[in-house]
Amino acid sequence: MIHVVAVITAKAGQRAAMLELFAANRAAVLAEAGCIEYAATVDAAGMPPSKGSFGADTFVVVEKWESLAALQAHAVAPHMAAYGAKTKEMTESRVIHVLEPV
Repeated sequence: MIHVVAVITAKAGQRAAMLELFAANRAAVLAEAGCIEYAATVDAAGMPPSKGSFGADTFVVVEKWESLAALQAHAVAPHMAAYGAKTKEMTESRVIHVLEPV
């Protein structure tokens, strides 16, 4: 199994629009062969800010894939290319961590 933690920071004020596009693309990703989990998350409401907080412009995508090959196929899927094109100008930064269980 492969785990992915993608930390996406939107340009100021663009997170909500990016999350709408993420939600519109999510069903296509979940339908991909090998996709186990694909969800956007944000800082929990009611928690005081800390060094570990991501902030108002950032969301974290938590993914699980059956294999590295499934993740690699996801990366080149046409709906992901379309999503990337739609969000390119809204994105400040993207850091993607690809992990495996020990």
